[in-house]
Amino acid sequence: MSAARFIVSGKVQGVWFRAATQEQARALGLSGYARNLADGRVEVLAAGDALALDTLTAWLRQGPPLAQVEDLERLPARDDEAGDAFLIG
Repeated sequence: MSAARFIVSGKVQGVWFRAATQEQARALGLSGYARNLADGRVEVLAAGDALALDTLTAWLRQGPPLAQVEDLERLPARDDEAGDAFLIG
């Protein structure tokens, strides 16, 4: 199992970003969470198959239709941080 932490910048709050990320992650069989940060960015932690994480990475670069992703950081993470489901925080 692989894991990654993503920090997504741009117009990513108030545009259904977390819910759409949850939908994508669950479809890919990933666990983890998506949560808003106080500075307007979104943090995503995801764990599962490496190919599924790469697919989620590509999706996060675009986000849902109303989002405007300006930057995406992918950082290492521990898979034991992700839990058993993909939640919105």
